[in-house]
Amino acid sequence: MAKAAILEQPRQGLVIADVELADPAPHEVLIDTKACGLCHSDLHFIDGSYPHALPCIPGHEAAGIVRAVGSEVRSVKPGDHVVSCLSAFCGQCEFCVTGRLALCLGGATRRGSDAVPRITRDGGQTVNQMLNLSAFSEQMLIHENACVSIDKDMPMDRAALLGCAVTTGAGTIFNAANVTPGETVLVVGCGGVGLAAINAAKIAGAGMVIAADPLKEKRELASVLGATHTVDALADDAAKQILTLTGGGAHYAIEAVGRQASADLAVASLRRGGTAIILGMMPLDCKVGLGAMDLLGGKKLQGAIMGENHFPVDLPRLVNFYLRGLLDLDTLIAERITLDDINAGFDTMRAGNAARSVIVFG
Repeated sequence: MAKAAILEQPRQGLVIADVELADPAPHEVLIDTKACGLCHSDLHFIDGSYPHALPCIPGHEAAGIVRAVGSEVRSVKPGDHVVSCLSAFCGQCEFCVTGRLALCLGGATRRGSDAVPRITRDGGQTVNQMLNLSAFSEQMLIHENACVSIDKDMPMDRAALLGCAVTTGAGTIFNAANVTPGETVLVVGCGGVGLAAINAAKIAGAGMVIAADPLKEKRELASVLGATHTVDALADDAAKQILTLTGGGAHYAIEAVGRQASADLAVASLRRGGTAIILGMMPLDCKVGLGAMDLLGGKKLQGAIMGENHFPVDLPRLVNFYLRGLLDLDTLIAERITLDDINAGFDTMRAGNAARSVIVFG
């Protein structure tokens, strides 16, 4: 039995209740959750902007300790400290075998419709698992290809951030953009993902790192994490300011909010040959595009789901960056809360003026 935060109906908050987890199948891992970050992606489902089968347990940015493993699991063992990742991979599809693990749809990582569900409550009612994880729970039962073992010296609350925000933001810099030292990076939106991208751009040696956000508090955080310049994203001349600062535009413009205006600013701030990378979960009817002159100027537009990560390799490296003092995760955490405070934590997120709230489990 484990306590979890359950989404029963959109726009009505999360309900704290007990759930039961099945025994691990051959390729599954049972994890005692130790920390879980609150991510804006969860809020999209909680507020009904994106659909999901209900009831379900959100949460996907987590770290914990392995309690038990299935008979065929070889990648982790009981007692291992692990970080989970929503981009579970099957290892056999076209995307996996061509090295694009984050694009795997992971059918083989889920239990079949005729199998016993992973999570139930009230004596058998199915509780749907969100994004292969359902981490707003004292325990997670997940496929072995949805977690990776990490150094036990890594603090769990900081490790949790690697599961989504940092993997997405830093992964975009290291994998999707593959920033060359000296290039200019613009990040639009200084939430957890955007701040991680800014920090990673500094690590990668970007010559100029520009943070665009409407909130002064977020711009100040960005400066601490490596931004060399900041711009009010809602200023009428924001794109002009960026073009002037960079002498023609950014090599890479990363949208990390999920808003049409933010994506438009990213595109408008590119230099000739530059690339706009859209990370935010936008409203489903949004469209982002390049004009004829943009195309003639060699500009590019792409998505980078979960930072195009190779998380079994990327996450241990990010842990190493933190332990060596290169990656600043401490600044990303605004507050540590209990599971019972989760709805208040999402209210803080809606206010928009703080970085990450992290649930710490006892």
